[in-house]
Amino acid sequence: MWRNFNLTRLAGPALVLMVLGMMILPLPAPILDFFFTFNIAISIIVLMVSLYTREPLEFSSFPTVLLFTTLLRLSLNVASTKLVLTEGHAGAGAAGQVIEAFGHVLIGDNLTVGIISFVILTIINFVVITKGAGRIAEVSARFTLDAMPGKQMAIDADLNAGLIGEEDARKRRANISQEADFFGSMDGASKFVRGDAVAGIMVMLINIVGGLIVGMVQHDLPFAEAGKTYTLLTIGDGLVAQIPGLIISVAAGVVVSRVGTDEDLSEQLLGQMFAKAQVLYVTAGVMTILGLIPGMPHVAFLLMAAMAGGLAWWLDDKEKKKKLAPPKPAGGAAQPGGAPGAGQVPGDQPLQEVSWNDVQPVDPVGLEVGYRIIPLVDRNQDGELLRRIRGIRKKIAQELGFLVPAVHIRDNLELKPNQYRIQLKGVDVGMGEAYVGQWLAINPGNAAGQLPGTPTTDPTFGLPAVWVDASLRDTAQAMGYTVVDASTVVGTHISNVLQSHAAEMLGREEVQQLLDHFAKEAPKLVEDLVPKVIPVGTLQKVLQNLLEEGMHVRDLRTILETLGEQMARTQDIDDLTAAVRVALGRAIIHQLFPGEDELPVVALEPQLENILMSAAAGKSQGGLEPGLAERLLKQASQLTEQMEAQGLNTVLITPGQLRPMLSRFLRRSIPNLRVIAHTEIPDSKTIRIVGVLGAAG
Repeated sequence: MWRNFNLTRLAGPALVLMVLGMMILPLPAPILDFFFTFNIAISIIVLMVSLYTREPLEFSSFPTVLLFTTLLRLSLNVASTKLVLTEGHAGAGAAGQVIEAFGHVLIGDNLTVGIISFVILTIINFVVITKGAGRIAEVSARFTLDAMPGKQMAIDADLNAGLIGEEDARKRRANISQEADFFGSMDGASKFVRGDAVAGIMVMLINIVGGLIVGMVQHDLPFAEAGKTYTLLTIGDGLVAQIPGLIISVAAGVVVSRVGTDEDLSEQLLGQMFAKAQVLYVTAGVMTILGLIPGMPHVAFLLMAAMAGGLAWWLDDKEKKKKLAPPKPAGGAAQPGGAPGAGQVPGDQPLQEVSWNDVQPVDPVGLEVGYRIIPLVDRNQDGELLRRIRGIRKKIAQELGFLVPAVHIRDNLELKPNQYRIQLKGVDVGMGEAYVGQWLAINPGNAAGQLPGTPTTDPTFGLPAVWVDASLRDTAQAMGYTVVDASTVVGTHISNVLQSHAAEMLGREEVQQLLDHFAKEAPKLVEDLVPKVIPVGTLQKVLQNLLEEGMHVRDLRTILETLGEQMARTQDIDDLTAAVRVALGRAIIHQLFPGEDELPVVALEPQLENILMSAAAGKSQGGLEPGLAERLLKQASQLTEQMEAQGLNTVLITPGQLRPMLSRFLRRSIPNLRVIAHTEIPDSKTIRIVGVLGAAG
């Protein structure tokens, strides 16, 4: 039992019991010296931790530390007071060497200087540092509480957009709550330090008066000797307690006045105050002028001017060398001995050889932006679109089952200032405009009224929209518009393009990465089937077929096992895809009809089905007649509109032989219409015919 006991858990109770014990029990001078030294060491540790803290929450225990250190100082005051009053008549060393040292070394034998020093330290601590730190903590707590609803909404928005996960959202919410609690606790804890300063003055007066009474009445000391002895001990005792209190107050001020960054206090000060040579040049000039004025201390001012000027010159020279540093040679460097190397003409500048570095590969996914959209994708300006794109890739990976390529972003001066262009393998697949600082009000069809702004069309769904100022955001929402910012417009457009072209982005490299990742879960399955039984190219084509029809490829185990069984029977990609779809039937139906047992579907008219079966079997010469194909597309489009108006997915059920042909034929013009086979429906589901494709009229 004792082996598993954590001794560090005793630190808090032991500290509290020690503080209470010092207040009640008498302490001899050596032990009191140790605790005074311990108090000074603790205050220095707290100050150093506060200086190297990057964010306030890194020292979230500071309010509690402030309480404990204050109680420790007060308990030391009580213990030293008892020792001073009981043993003070024996001389300055009766209360311990620490009090004696502070009484003699720091203030000498001049009691007036000691009293004034103690009062000045108390005023600095009470009026300046503690009061300022408490005010900062109070204002910070108020603003933190006021900002909590907005921060919570921002976290919910990032979570819904897929920028962060549920775990990250919980951590960020906890940080917001802890931040509010921290500044609220600091606001209250600062009152301890202020009360400690007031208590120090009162203890000093009580000790002086009590010492005079004890020395003169109980020990028959003369007034002058009693006053000198007890006043010296009291001032030493007060300074021993007040100096650590001042250090703790400085630490509190440093913690609450910090602005959270990735740098500690030293890095911030050096990086912000002494980073510009122009500032130091001006300072050196002003100090030189002051140093030349008659009557001024010339040496001090001119020495400081020289130091500031020297530092400015060093910074300026360092910046110039950085700008003038020659770039590293890419090729054609001179050979040793001065002989010209390959690609270099004697007496001329070196010529760079053409290399494979000059052949730029085509980016799988690219985003080109005009110069006014650059702030959305600039890391130095904390571009919101960068985080949104990362969230989109993460969300697509979770939904589809593979990692889409990274989006390569570059600016293009040939575009309009607010224009952007989405490319797949170097080919434009989407284009739109975004206005940084404005909001896009999209009319979903039921918005009331017109808005002043720049009329446009939603680049993703083609709905009528208008770019409006941020001040009109609430008004637009009240009128029924869907209002989104510029980064959301571009991000939604990119997400739509990536999902609609997912099959094109699943190349051999992505398939191999998918297999490598899945092999960690089922190494034997992958080793036995790929590429011994299933060539990687065949697997890629089957996965692309599934993605083209809106299916995910997350269930790679079922896909591989089905292909492993079917490869001995057929090598046809359509037949293999059909077999995989039958195996994934439950997932297909769940994706189209989540939670439904009765499936509302559209069926083929029997005569049309016979015609299509003949065409699929090759019995009908020339395929479908143009008139029949046109009527088929027109009626399918009408059925899709009718079912969407009823809030239903348009799903056409066909025989397995017709499904691939009809799916390819219809999805080019009607992407929202899905085609499934009878064999893909699980036995536990029933179908309900809600429409017939090919019926007369």
